Amino acid sequence: MLSSRVLLSPRDFNRSRRWYTEVLGLRVYREFGANGEVTGVVLFLGGGLLELSAAGSPGPMTLWLQVPDLDAEHRRLIATNAVTIVSAPETMPWGLREMWIEDPDGVRIVLVEVPEGHPIRSRLEVTS
Repeated sequence: MLSSRVLLSPRDFNRSRRWYTEVLGLRVYREFGANGEVTGVVLFLGGGLLELSAAGSPGPMTLWLQVPDLDAEHRRLIATNAVTIVSAPETMPWGLREMWIEDPDGVRIVLVEVPEGHPIRSRLEVTS
């Protein structure tokens, strides 16, 4: 496997594009379309990519996005007044800090902070 991306087909491409870039703050990797009309955009998503496409039918999806400071991101998103916060930041029993939000189409997104010392931050040593 060389690369991967999550594909979404939102009900309103332009609204979702604005939300993911302006509200959530994802950066554009590339755009595509035909005859000068942008019908798709690929966004950087940490170590992966998110593609929004006007082609296709909307469907359920959940995104997992790691952020460096969940409380700061919570404050930033509340200030935009453009995000549905499903659940505020909290430390889960497995040690991750999580907050759930929804995009304009109701796609559930979990924002995750991995605290110092959490096992996810450690590389597993492979022995043969």
